[in-house]
Amino acid sequence: MPHAVLAESVSASYREGGRAVPVLDAASFTIEQGVFTALTGPSGSGKTTLLSLLGALDVAEGGRLVVAGAELTALGAAGRARFRRTQVGFVFQGFNLLPTLTVRENVEVGLEPLGLGRTAARGRAEAALDRVAMLTKAQRFPHELSGGEQQRVAVARACAKNPPLLLADEPTGNLDEEAGARVMDLIGAARDEGQGPRTVIVVTHDASVAARADAVLTLHDHKVYAG
Repeated sequence: MPHAVLAESVSASYREGGRAVPVLDAASFTIEQGVFTALTGPSGSGKTTLLSLLGALDVAEGGRLVVAGAELTALGAAGRARFRRTQVGFVFQGFNLLPTLTVRENVEVGLEPLGLGRTAARGRAEAALDRVAMLTKAQRFPHELSGGEQQRVAVARACAKNPPLLLADEPTGNLDEEAGARVMDLIGAARDEGQGPRTVIVVTHDASVAARADAVLTLHDHKVYAG
């Protein structure tokens, strides 16, 4: 099976209080295409930074990182932006829905980079909302929804453009157990939607979420380990 992620001696850090905090130090790992992978590790180990590297939101400082067939470490800003628009769906802990837009409009906004016509975009958005059982609330605004419902809309938005890669950062962190389980059901099902098996990578500190994954990677001491 081909690799969805190939990392070779990747180094990266983030800034905190004016100093560089290392996240990866010549780390090498792979993730196979179509595999649901949980990314775990101690608090502060840099899991979110690593996810940002995989989604081309941040840039590695060294090494080689190939994701969904694109060598991210060789791309400029425009290439990384194009990669994010077409290859990745993001789900964040804080939902990140636009408060002045309806549920359907929030999903449609995520489709704008694809250049679809208005009718096609609406149809795609409504189909995505139907898959997460939110089509009946398409005209509601985010503040009219529960946290679990907002996250289901976020999953619909991430999957509507049929990206080969779905990245989720603590998607159940703001939800109660029941709502979180439902969201994880949807994220797990998203792997088998679209034009081919979708690679799903979820950052989590929740053992019950990690238990749903096909594979677990642990970030520890600036390296990435299987299991």
